[in-house]
Amino acid sequence: MSAPQHPTEPAGLTSEATSGAVLSPVPVDAGVPAQPDLPDPDDDGADAVVEPADVVGDDDGADDLLVREGDVAGDYLERLLDILDVDGDIDLDVEGDRASVAIVGGDLADLVGTDGAVLEALQELTRLAVAQSTGVRSRLMLDISGFRARRRADLTSLAAETARRVASSGQPERLSAMNPFERKVVHDVIAGISGVHSESEGEEPNRRVVVLPDR
Repeated sequence: MSAPQHPTEPAGLTSEATSGAVLSPVPVDAGVPAQPDLPDPDDDGADAVVEPADVVGDDDGADDLLVREGDVAGDYLERLLDILDVDGDIDLDVEGDRASVAIVGGDLADLVGTDGAVLEALQELTRLAVAQSTGVRSRLMLDISGFRARRRADLTSLAAETARRVASSGQPERLSAMNPFERKVVHDVIAGISGVHSESEGEEPNRRVVVLPDR
């Protein structure tokens, strides 16, 4: 998915952190100097939940639902691979409170797309198929050819380096626009570093993380 154009930031307030592997966007306060445009915090503080799953009565029931989500997603993706005449194996897992599905093997670059654009679209289609079958909104995570795993590693390094600069300079930095998965990775890294914290600002698809020094 190509990166959208971002509005020009007010001069002198923050610096834009950059990296060669920062973008893959889909579909927030008084100090010296004054910074009137700092972001409002997310409702949950870390973009942790894209669409809250319906509450299930007990842990066993929740686990059973996640396993079923994976099974439905696996069947859906197998049919899709057959239609596209693409070779690939499907791995199913449960990570925390969401089902995880990965397509591995073969030449799968076209299913990832530029900056993961096709992968994001396939994930949304798979979530819709799962929701239609289970009657519950899905937060299933799809990976193809390890794209998300590599992206997580890149973002972890980016977040740590940005936090180091912010802690040293005392000035907040805005990262480039990211999708919810990417923002959560950054928020999780920043949460484990003393002296800084992170918030999100903006609207999709231009929503981004701002790393700020603790006051």
